[in-house]
Amino acid sequence: MTPAINAANKAKIHYHIHEYQHDPDNQAFGLEAVEKLNLNAAQVFKTLVTQLDNGKLAVAVVPVSDKLNLKQFAKACGAKKAAMADKQDVQRSSGYVLGGVSPLGQKKALMTVVDISARQFDAIYVSAGRRGLEIELSPDDLVKLTRGTFADIK
Repeated sequence: MTPAINAANKAKIHYHIHEYQHDPDNQAFGLEAVEKLNLNAAQVFKTLVTQLDNGKLAVAVVPVSDKLNLKQFAKACGAKKAAMADKQDVQRSSGYVLGGVSPLGQKKALMTVVDISARQFDAIYVSAGRRGLEIELSPDDLVKLTRGTFADIK
């Protein structure tokens, strides 16, 4: 069990876990999940931790097939600028290793914004807290569990 799965269990939401053998040479973690689980890339979301211009960290959840628009993300967070957070800061604040960062069950609760495109699906996939492990859940449950919001951030 990972903290992400524990958070889903505690909230009593409906979810499914999908596991695959992670290739240590593959650094495209989200796309690897798409390939190995034979999923729609628009339905698999990556978790990115950013640093806002006020110094606070925030989480962006966007499809693995897209790039985060930092300007739109900053605006959605009420900030002027955002940049990708330092790797050590990400691991320290989330409790997860890169490539296995889940928006659920992070050590520190951070402001979270999920791309609005998630709402077109009944279920989306995000990391379950380790490389090779995905959790399938409804976008609304993800936002509820992270106390997040939806916005156009790609």
